[in-house]
Amino acid sequence: MPTGRVKWFSLEKGFGFIENDEGEDVYLASSSLPQGVSTIKPGTKLEFSIADSRKGPQAMSVHIIDAPPSLAEGSRVNPDDLAAMIEDTIKILDRVGNGLRHGRHPAGPEAERLGRVLRGIASQLEA
Repeated sequence: MPTGRVKWFSLEKGFGFIENDEGEDVYLASSSLPQGVSTIKPGTKLEFSIADSRKGPQAMSVHIIDAPPSLAEGSRVNPDDLAAMIEDTIKILDRVGNGLRHGRHPAGPEAERLGRVLRGIASQLEA
């Protein structure tokens, strides 16, 4: 079976491309990913079969051989710092919650900033 690495993949578009070992692009549909896998990172080494489609070669029966290392794991925040960030975030959320009880939604920039903080903390917890 041919092998190659994921060149790019878009969850929103539902497809991406693999660069096979010969340097050719192979179409990768989300429906060809292994069961339970909805997206895949660039650089992931795959084994797959190829079917000819009207768009050119298409990957079928995809198997993940080797996933690239997670950058998040290498950039984890010190646990004491993360605990302090969570405590500060709780205070911010308490203030936002009190505002909501009085009919005040956070303003656009404040809501965006809070969303970024929450996503950052979530990524640190999931890494």
